[in-house]
Amino acid sequence: MKLLQLAFIIALASGFAAILIYITGVSNLNGTLNISDEEVEALQSLQSGFEKCVRANGLGLEAISDRDYCKVTLQFPSDTIPKWKDPKTGNLEGLSFEFNLCEAVATWEQVRNSTTILTKEFIDALPNGWEDYAWRRINKGIHLNNCANKTLCMEKLSLVLPETPPYVPRQFGRCAVIGNSGDLLKTKFGKEIDSYDVVLRENGAPIQACNYTDHVGKKSTFRLLNRGSAKALDKVAELYGILEVPILNPVYLMLGASFGSAAKGTGLKALEFALSICDTVDMYGFTVDPGYKEWTRYFSESRQGHTPLHGRAYYQMMECLGLIRIHSPMRADPNRVVKWVPSRGTITGARLASEKMLRRAAAGSDDPLASCSIIKKKLHKSQFSGLRKAAVDHQKYVKETTMYPLEHSLGHSQLCTVSNS
Repeated sequence: MKLLQLAFIIALASGFAAILIYITGVSNLNGTLNISDEEVEALQSLQSGFEKCVRANGLGLEAISDRDYCKVTLQFPSDTIPKWKDPKTGNLEGLSFEFNLCEAVATWEQVRNSTTILTKEFIDALPNGWEDYAWRRINKGIHLNNCANKTLCMEKLSLVLPETPPYVPRQFGRCAVIGNSGDLLKTKFGKEIDSYDVVLRENGAPIQACNYTDHVGKKSTFRLLNRGSAKALDKVAELYGILEVPILNPVYLMLGASFGSAAKGTGLKALEFALSICDTVDMYGFTVDPGYKEWTRYFSESRQGHTPLHGRAYYQMMECLGLIRIHSPMRADPNRVVKWVPSRGTITGARLASEKMLRRAAAGSDDPLASCSIIKKKLHKSQFSGLRKAAVDHQKYVKETTMYPLEHSLGHSQLCTVSNS
């Protein structure tokens, strides 16, 4: 009996301790970080809804959270077979990955209000931009195309950059990003893909050859090249003279927001670009089903580890934050509804709280220009005509300012070119 009483007292004490920790945590949020009760509720709602979303849509993935509103672990089923090895250690990739929901919400919301295309305007506005930033951008490829002449390299970069952004946030409605995974051959998504307003493809993935059209569609609005910005410059500058990769779509060099080490590569860049110009983004051909084991491209030989589990988990997180919708052989219903996606109000409240918790530049401000750490005035000359209402409304919201995410910015601030008018 005494043991039972002791166990009851310990359990009661543990319960009180948990409540005290929770109250203390909320109190610290409200006090030190000036987070409102509504914003705390938004974080709670985001976290609980996220767990349910992954359970309902993740095909075996599980989201595990603790008392920290930001941290979440995505766990693959135990029978998942990892294929990717760390090139440094030789260890196989694990089956669980930690993510920060607060960082994801804050960063992606910033991307959706920015332009991610590298422009002359952006480099001109940076302190010593052409002498420093442009040279470093090119010099990444010094071992690839021997870009040793600094002046010539900067001139070369200048040739392929637009003066100002050719696209603005909300410019397009429904967009599809098409990866190159072999899982595309297991379905016939072609007509469905062609129904989107914008279709973004990667590298030289073929469309017409070998009767791929039924599987991948034939519409192509943009192409995004990888191999690093410097190495891709030759392809961009001499696009129509390249016989082995005949790309006739607009191709741009991308700025990059900081997403840590998750889902690096062309796929994330393509999604980043699409999310910066589109209302909704759907993804195809990204090998995201947890049970998928073949690791192939739809047009070439097997490539083990081409899409690591880490990236696949990150894409699932994006879907459950309402950023994208995943299509695959196991998610083949074109009308599939992603269950438990957070509401716009929840995302807004969670963003405000997340910025404060992460101590971002201008955290919690409703002024879209408050996070501008570099501001350059410009004479306003409207280059767009006939924009969708959503894009026009966004232009008014940002006061006709072009907003760029600053790469590797610790405070995740922005560079803004502001109209004089």
